[in-house]
Amino acid sequence: MNNEEQNFLNELEKKLWTAADKLRSTLDAAQYKHTVLGLVFLKYVSDAFDIRREELKKQFADEDNEYFIDPSDFAAGTEDPEYIEEVNAELEARDFYTEKNVFWVPKEARWSYLQDNNKVVIGGELETETGKKLRSVGQLIDNALEAIEKDNSKLKGVLNKQYTTLKIDQSKLAELIDLIATVPFFLGEEHHATMNSKDILGHVYEYFLGQFALAEGKKGGQYYNCRKRHYFHAKIHCKLNS
Repeated sequence: MNNEEQNFLNELEKKLWTAADKLRSTLDAAQYKHTVLGLVFLKYVSDAFDIRREELKKQFADEDNEYFIDPSDFAAGTEDPEYIEEVNAELEARDFYTEKNVFWVPKEARWSYLQDNNKVVIGGELETETGKKLRSVGQLIDNALEAIEKDNSKLKGVLNKQYTTLKIDQSKLAELIDLIATVPFFLGEEHHATMNSKDILGHVYEYFLGQFALAEGKKGGQYYNCRKRHYFHAKIHCKLNS
């Protein structure tokens, strides 16, 4: 690992620990460990989904690509509403994501959806496309986790859907969503020669678990072990690398 990559990871650690600190005054170490790591996972899979989505947009516009959507088939070309509708429909085709081993992320679980609505549900109400009514940030997050688990059988029974029960100021959860939004899990693939997104995610998990273990008075190493599958983070890490 070169100095640039190490500096990148150091800055990432500071940013994420700042996120954790937002919760320390109201939650004990065991609770905020799962609270932060659950959102870290959700941000990671949402970022992976968004990157694949951008790849597909380029492929749909590339006449040499097998997925090319020919605008000449439409009266107004790329400006034609039917062309735009078809592209948008194809961008929501699950198989385009799963073929690249990318988790399918429903609209309600995408990070942009959480950010756009995390203030709406504080003192207000949000009705989802499925008719569910959300009235807190905790419900917003749990609904996202339930949606992604429902559409990805590998994650069934793995995600920690307990944000609604957290006794915490909802504005702090909203702030946490906005802060984690700035974490660039996929920056490594674009700017660092030896790190990829899973390297970055793995580093984040190791760092966090070590820090949480110190807060709990335990050894961090006992947590970061895929054999201990009953631990939430270990299950997630194993699923992403399976």
